[in-house]
Amino acid sequence: MEQSKMAYYWVREDILPEALQKTMQAKLMLQTGQVKTVHEAVELVGLSRSAFYKYKDGVLLPSEWRREWMVTISMLLIDQAGMLSKVLSLVAEIGGNVLTINQTIPLQGVATVLLTVDMSKQQQAIEQLKQRLQQEDGIRDVQLLGQG
Repeated sequence: MEQSKMAYYWVREDILPEALQKTMQAKLMLQTGQVKTVHEAVELVGLSRSAFYKYKDGVLLPSEWRREWMVTISMLLIDQAGMLSKVLSLVAEIGGNVLTINQTIPLQGVATVLLTVDMSKQQQAIEQLKQRLQQEDGIRDVQLLGQG
């Protein structure tokens, strides 16, 4: 199933099958550094490695869920009053939440801006955001640098 069409659900842990619960426990142990290898994690929780690998990408820890819909965007902005404000308004219109902004000092009338945007409320809108930014006067060279 295409990622943008996948459905996710909040489910109480106690009604999940044991293999999914143990997969989550193993992932948490790996993420927090309690163990260094998958072998150690699955041994401690009592799960086979094959079951871990079968389910690991299908169950997400809360910290992974949040990252799933973040995107980093690089763009060149013409050095003109209100340009960054225009970008932030477009992000808000699409339903994104700006997490970080890094902007260089304008050189030769152009500044590089990097935005990290949480698109968790509008997962399908990442491409739409890129297109809207590309259409705006004063915004140049819009690139999606990373997602997830």
